[in-house]
Amino acid sequence: MDLPQPDDLTSLVLRTDFSSEAAWETLQAAIDGSGNYRNATFVSDSSFTDVSVQALVDADAAADDDDKLCYVFLADATTMTADEHPLLAVDLYAEPGRTFRVPPRWYANVSNNLVIANMDSSEFANATDESNTYYGFGDG
Repeated sequence: MDLPQPDDLTSLVLRTDFSSEAAWETLQAAIDGSGNYRNATFVSDSSFTDVSVQALVDADAAADDDDKLCYVFLADATTMTADEHPLLAVDLYAEPGRTFRVPPRWYANVSNNLVIANMDSSEFANATDESNTYYGFGDG
């Protein structure tokens, strides 16, 4: 399995749940509205239906160095059904497989810092609440 590559200066948002087209469209609109600039490459490919975190970690580990990703955001079943539509952020670099949730209103903050390597995903994961969801630093 090859992981899609995000466009320059954007993060990959990979759809893994195909239960609701309306939820996917709502999520995309919320992410697009979360920052001043385009910051997501949306991929809706049914070959990734219900893909596991471990399968993504393994696929990234097997990729050529030029094709490796540091992280990916998943639009999984929880994303599609929960009120806040929180994405599942997956670390593929420092702590492969470590995850945390990110509601769309915080997506731009996380994505922009990861894209420019200003911060790494563990800094956000370490700032999550008891539900493993990131709501900003000290704003939870």
